[in-house]
Amino acid sequence: MPVYTCTAAQGTLTSESKAALACEITRIHAAINHVPPAYVNVIFSEPPPDSVYVGGEPGAPLILTGWVRRGHPQDEATRLALELSSAAARATGVPETHVMVVLQDGPARSAVEGGQVLPEPGAEKEWLARRGEA
Repeated sequence: MPVYTCTAAQGTLTSESKAALACEITRIHAAINHVPPAYVNVIFSEPPPDSVYVGGEPGAPLILTGWVRRGHPQDEATRLALELSSAAARATGVPETHVMVVLQDGPARSAVEGGQVLPEPGAEKEWLARRGEA
C-alpha cells in the first residue's frame, strides 16, 4: 500500500544501510498503520552528487517521501514521520539534521494494488480477507 522513496546523492548510502533503512521503514509503517509488512514498498533514488542541492548549494540530505492513505489520525501520521526520521539517521549514519521526511496522503480510492482499490484506513482486515490474505 504505502510507497516510500528514499533520495540521497550517489555514494551516500551503502547497500547495507539501504537494506537496514528499508527494514526500519517497513517495521515502523506496518506497526503504526496496521498493514502487513509485505505491503510496504521502498524505493531508492540516487542522483549524482552534482544534482543534489540544499539552499542553492551542493548538499547531502536524505529525503524520505511517502505516499500513505488519507484518513489516518494526525497524531499517528506525526509519530510515523518522527519515527522514520530517527530510524533513517540510525540506519544510515546520516545526521538527523540532514534527514527530511515528507508524508503525502491521498484517498485510498485513488490507488489500486493487486487489481483492487485500496481500503480506507481501519478496513484493512476486511480487504485482506477479500484477497484471501487475512
